[in-house]
Amino acid sequence: MANVSRASLDQKLALAKRCSREATLAGAKAAAVATVASAIPTLASVRMLPWARANINPTGQALIISTVAGMAYFIAADKKILSLARRHSFEEAPEHLKNTSFQGAGRPHPAFFRP
Repeated sequence: MANVSRASLDQKLALAKRCSREATLAGAKAAAVATVASAIPTLASVRMLPWARANINPTGQALIISTVAGMAYFIAADKKILSLARRHSFEEAPEHLKNTSFQGAGRPHPAFFRP
């Protein structure tokens, strides 16, 4: 088993805490936007549509809005964590793995593959 220095562990812990904080903020922003975006049509439909007025009580309205906000929070936080992990794993990769350019046969791509 390789020796791991205390400084290295502290650095990794600090990086994990920073990434966690960034993901939390991204999730909170997404949840706030999703709350407003779902509350407006939910509340408007309960006031204007007879079916919604008869079948969606205040608890149902709150459930709709909070479900959308919770889903947005977890999706945005997960996307942020995955993007940060991908970026950090690329930064710590050995040099021979960072060169991802493909040196193929040198023949041109078919027309439908060209950028």
